[in-house]
Amino acid sequence: MSTERVFAELQGDAATLHESIRQHLERNFAPDARKYLRSFSSTEAAEFLGLAPGHLRKLHAEGKLPDVALDDRGRKFYTAEDLGRIRLALARTTRDPSLYLRGRVGQDALQVISCVSFKGGSAKTTTAAYLSQWFALHGYRVLVVDMDPQASLSSMTGLRPEIDFSHKGTIYDAIRYENPLPMEEVIRKTYFHGLDIAAGGLILSEFETETPYALRHGSEPPFYLRLRAAIQAVEANYDLVFIDCPPQLGFLTLSALVASSSIIIPVVPNFIDVASLAQFLTMTSSLLDTIREAGMTLDYDFLRYLVSRFEPSDGPQAQVAGLMRANFGKRVMTEAFLKSTAISDAGLTHQTLFEVGRGAMNRNTYDRAMESVNAVARELETEIHKAWGRL
Repeated sequence: MSTERVFAELQGDAATLHESIRQHLERNFAPDARKYLRSFSSTEAAEFLGLAPGHLRKLHAEGKLPDVALDDRGRKFYTAEDLGRIRLALARTTRDPSLYLRGRVGQDALQVISCVSFKGGSAKTTTAAYLSQWFALHGYRVLVVDMDPQASLSSMTGLRPEIDFSHKGTIYDAIRYENPLPMEEVIRKTYFHGLDIAAGGLILSEFETETPYALRHGSEPPFYLRLRAAIQAVEANYDLVFIDCPPQLGFLTLSALVASSSIIIPVVPNFIDVASLAQFLTMTSSLLDTIREAGMTLDYDFLRYLVSRFEPSDGPQAQVAGLMRANFGKRVMTEAFLKSTAISDAGLTHQTLFEVGRGAMNRNTYDRAMESVNAVARELETEIHKAWGRL
């Protein structure tokens, strides 16, 4: 078979598949369809607010909190917007508003956290999704930047890259070399209160092919500063930025690493993934050293390895996790994201456990998965607050 014929068939298959996907989405989703976040029980609301459930009920009974909706049985249910209003009410009645308004204040620097991995299947996108939603539900102003051309994170936030961004509107438009758009024009609100997104899409692949030409012709700013400049343009609007990087070490990932103040590297504890990690670290350190030689100062607040998709009862996995802790010490997060059928089942419909709720699956399985998510997020929150000088 000739090269020309293979190339033509690949092009034809790609066009056919894209058109089939577009038609499927238009048949099965109304053009204006969007995801909506469920309401939360009083127990969940108390956890998000950092209160005991009994204390939350007492504050309602005393009329110290805004009213919330009741279901048919008279039980209170809270929207994410309700949680925001209640936080403001609590902050006004305490000597330390930061107990409830946990975002940055004063000279606190914007935290830009890249979730990066050299290997697909490391739960990189899942990590970015869960952490960004957790922090939004706990009162932080959060932006997620989807730098992956596959745009899986964008899909999880209810967007449809194949339809919504057929012409423009992705992060590519803010970092492209010709006539880039202001960052605020590509950021979209999500159905999570306090969580915005600069979406990804296949067009991001163009950045990888355009950058060598831009380097030869001295385009300014250089590729590694373009994302950083875009984020700096909107930094006053956010406390945290999470960047989901593509599973490869190209210009997009390097741009994210230069824009970042901190890095999380999810690692599945098996020898294949750890071997891939070793290659990734070698290549990354070499490339970042080249960028430093160009005059860039790279000073991260923290770098943490996150053990992901972990099965504590799996002996080989436990051994590899132990090996990581022996080699990397405290840079390995104490808490791990457990492998869970609850998270996998929710992911089948591009949802997280915050969306599907405890009643939609086995409750014990759900609770174990949520305990894992909460533990990882709280540990990360401690690191962020250390960077802000609060601990």
